[in-house]
Amino acid sequence: MILFDIDGTLIESDGSGAAAFERVFRSLFKIHGAAAKLDFRGNTDRGILRGFFERHDLEPSEENFERFCSAYVHWLEQLLVERGGRTLPGIRRLLRELAEFRRPVLSGLLTGNIRLGAEIKLRRFGIWDSFTTGAFGCEHHERNQLAAIARDRGSRILDADLAGEQILVIGDTPRDVECAKSIGARSVAVATGAYRRDQLEAHQPDFIFDDLSRVSLAELCG
Repeated sequence: MILFDIDGTLIESDGSGAAAFERVFRSLFKIHGAAAKLDFRGNTDRGILRGFFERHDLEPSEENFERFCSAYVHWLEQLLVERGGRTLPGIRRLLRELAEFRRPVLSGLLTGNIRLGAEIKLRRFGIWDSFTTGAFGCEHHERNQLAAIARDRGSRILDADLAGEQILVIGDTPRDVECAKSIGARSVAVATGAYRRDQLEAHQPDFIFDDLSRVSLAELCG
């Protein structure tokens, strides 16, 4: 199974997600400038919101989370149209290879985005249907827990327990490398997001690339 992060790995959305957070903070909670003080890199939407709620003494309730999500997806869809964005180098080719690979490989998402946010982003770039399974930022605030959820879902789909070495996690942040290690998976770090290659190398991923433009599936899967 191969699990992909979204922002900074599959796509670049020109800050649409963070901008949508800011619009909701302002419109729903009447708080301005909050998004600039939060760390979105490798975080989960639940984790980001927990930080926001704590900073502003708001109730971290499921009701507030659902209120946020309803408003967020509205703004996200609009901002993606306004700002544009792109799939990152090598992604479309790698996804085609994945669909045609000589042996079956389950494709999934391991992302901090809530599920509907992930779908909106990837449908915008025409690649949502490339993925069969995954775990999303609405399901847990800790990314390592999402890795375990994704592994267990993949095992159920394949009707076999997936060992760590049968799972590959591709992401652009140290948190992606860390969550791969938390389930014994192999990690691919790609320097197409907010972190430089040397910053990613410090976390000892199994593979590291500047981008995925010259990376083959055979190279990753052996």
